[in-house]
Amino acid sequence: MWQRILALVHKEFLALLKDPKSRMVLIVPPLIQLLVFGYAATFDLKEVPYAVYNEDRGAASRDLLAAFHGAPSFSQVAELHSEGEIAPLVDARNALVVLHIGPRFSADLLAGNPAPLQVIIDGRNSNTAMISLNYVRSVVDSFNNDWIAARGLQGPPARLEMRAWFNPNLDSRWYFIPGIIGMLTLVVTMLVTALTVAREREQGTFDQLLVTPLRLGEILIGKTVPGFVIGIVQATLILLVATLWFKVPLLGSLPAFYVGLALFLLSGVGAGLLISSLAATQQQGLLGAFLFMVPAVILSGFATPIANMPQAVQTLTLIDPLRYFLIILRKVFLEGAGFDVLYNQLWPMAVIGAVTLMLAGWLFRHRMY
Repeated sequence: MWQRILALVHKEFLALLKDPKSRMVLIVPPLIQLLVFGYAATFDLKEVPYAVYNEDRGAASRDLLAAFHGAPSFSQVAELHSEGEIAPLVDARNALVVLHIGPRFSADLLAGNPAPLQVIIDGRNSNTAMISLNYVRSVVDSFNNDWIAARGLQGPPARLEMRAWFNPNLDSRWYFIPGIIGMLTLVVTMLVTALTVAREREQGTFDQLLVTPLRLGEILIGKTVPGFVIGIVQATLILLVATLWFKVPLLGSLPAFYVGLALFLLSGVGAGLLISSLAATQQQGLLGAFLFMVPAVILSGFATPIANMPQAVQTLTLIDPLRYFLIILRKVFLEGAGFDVLYNQLWPMAVIGAVTLMLAGWLFRHRMY
């Protein structure tokens, strides 16, 4: 019995390794996934961009700011002169943390009283916000210890007052659930479209489709619509669950959300049809879809901030439609954004969708006729 099993195993290995395409499948995709995960999938926060709004010009505030300036994890991006400058800076994600030092900070410390230090944090990504808050605490604790040691005081002189914008309770669900809309929609849309042409080619029915009166553009549209409609329905269902069951706030414009969703689906369907036009079998189409989806999710900023990635990888994310749609989702859900804010996220997805659909049409024309 074991001899027969070993003979069958030997035959399967020969069949698998004899085909050059099979060898490529075993080697190339895992290496690509390893490189993508190794460089992009990191929860480390190497640099916290922060801004300072200092209403106190005393020695104590200068010492505290010098401690932040000397900390390797912090990088000052702006010095503010009015409270009205804080919101635009945080909205644009130019600063993750804003330090607001009140006008009596030094006077209170010198009088032996606790002095409040307001820390405003971008709470959209609760994980990043908590890490940056811990960094702030470590610097303030070090400042407090030095101040106490120098003056023999009791109790912490500088007292943190934390405010998290957009996500006051730093609830991770508010950050991840909107992203799940984009991720699951991409998975289903890609699977539906990446297998459609490969399935018909494998079954021998695509040649019959080509001899019908349908033009190439009509075939392309017919292959696009099912995945598009399924994506719209699925995203709407997840949207209802997110808002009604998980109580994630939806503060922004629904029309802006659906325009973003339509352009995202257009780019996803285009990528799926491009993969399907290259695949000769359903197995190849499924592998191609998987090879596209995993890096797309990792490079999108779904779990790890794009700013933490190497510069070359950040450039690569510009061709990932999920990157733009996740920004739209989180801005619509948590920030109350509309078309005026989302324009720069909409047009790249339209370009990606147009390019992938044109490439898919070109491949259909040159590979099928």
